[in-house]
Amino acid sequence: MQTNLAPEFKGTRDGEAAEAILRKCVHCGFCTATCPTYQLLGDELDGPRGRCDLMKQMLEGAAVTRKTQQHLDRCLSCRNCETTCPSGVQYGALVDIGRKLVDERVERPKAERAVRWLLKEGLTSPLFGPAMKLGQLVRPLLPAALKDKVPAASGAAAHRWPQRSHPRKVLLLLGCVQPAMMPNVNSATARVLDAAGIQTLIADGAGCCGAVRTHLSDAEGGLADMRRNIDAWWPLVAGLTSAGQVEAIVMNASACGATVKDYGHALAHDADYADKAARVSALARDLSELLPDIVTGLKARRVANRSSPAPRLAYHPPCTLQHGQQLRGGVEGGLRELGFEVSLAASESHLCCGSAGTYSVLQPELSYPLRDRKLTQLAARSPEVIVSANVGCIQHLQSGTPTPVRHWVEVVDDALV
Repeated sequence: MQTNLAPEFKGTRDGEAAEAILRKCVHCGFCTATCPTYQLLGDELDGPRGRCDLMKQMLEGAAVTRKTQQHLDRCLSCRNCETTCPSGVQYGALVDIGRKLVDERVERPKAERAVRWLLKEGLTSPLFGPAMKLGQLVRPLLPAALKDKVPAASGAAAHRWPQRSHPRKVLLLLGCVQPAMMPNVNSATARVLDAAGIQTLIADGAGCCGAVRTHLSDAEGGLADMRRNIDAWWPLVAGLTSAGQVEAIVMNASACGATVKDYGHALAHDADYADKAARVSALARDLSELLPDIVTGLKARRVANRSSPAPRLAYHPPCTLQHGQQLRGGVEGGLRELGFEVSLAASESHLCCGSAGTYSVLQPELSYPLRDRKLTQLAARSPEVIVSANVGCIQHLQSGTPTPVRHWVEVVDDALV
């Protein structure tokens, strides 16, 4: 689309970046066919093409309104449209810019600002862990809407971390909410990698990957989170410690992986961090990307007990994995090679489950219908366990089904001896 930037946006980093993205859009509308919110609402302005039009109008100097803000808010940032787009429009980056610019021009109601501030600061705070433990203690007394966000407390196995050292070493990002909500995912990751001869290291100074603040229109806060992580990781990335140099930075939450792989782009303008950020992005790996290398070693550790067969699995690929990172087939392929029976949803496996980070809190009227739609498709496979690759998807799906929903690495960990 031809875009004529208004004077206030000419020469600015956001304006120039947005214009470059919009110029790739040919307005074909293929994106609407795979947009979850367009499918639910049937409104052109709640699809990628309509939102592109709204952002284009703003960049050309048109007044932005609360309605503009709401249409952008309803976007899941699932990036399904990027997978569908024949022109390579980087819609995810565009909508982050658009939201930031709209929020600078349209003041939100006080209650909405308060909720968004609590999410931004609370989910990334050291106090989130103690708050989650308290919530788990009183979980039976919580109202249903809040209980959906509080998983049951984990058992002792969740904190069993391997103690062996290996020549091969990787860094693991624990994440901001996962250690409190689902600690077994991180320890299971370390145990599975240990079984394959890889040691998992943690950098204590690392925290939220930056996605929470970025997607809540706090771009500078998101960049600060990224810089903090780079500083925490750099001694191990550069081999400046006695532990040696890590071969990869591993994420077992696909939303974090999509963000860390984008550090090089996000900080390209920062002279102090551009080179380091590019190096970190080059080392970033989703856990599933290690499967082809380690599956042979894991096969030897599989439980050979025919009286206790592996559970039948249905796999939900998170949007941040299949669309954000463009990784498809790796999880289910690796699980099948390890002897698991695993299938995708009967249809619509490409569609978002409705979790989308903080979206399920901010847009529940859209989030929960998408969850139920996804669970209906997964249930058609009659799974004993539903598996996924992102903490948000797992908790969101679990809130709507009695079928256990777990991270795929937990299932692999359970099957090892």
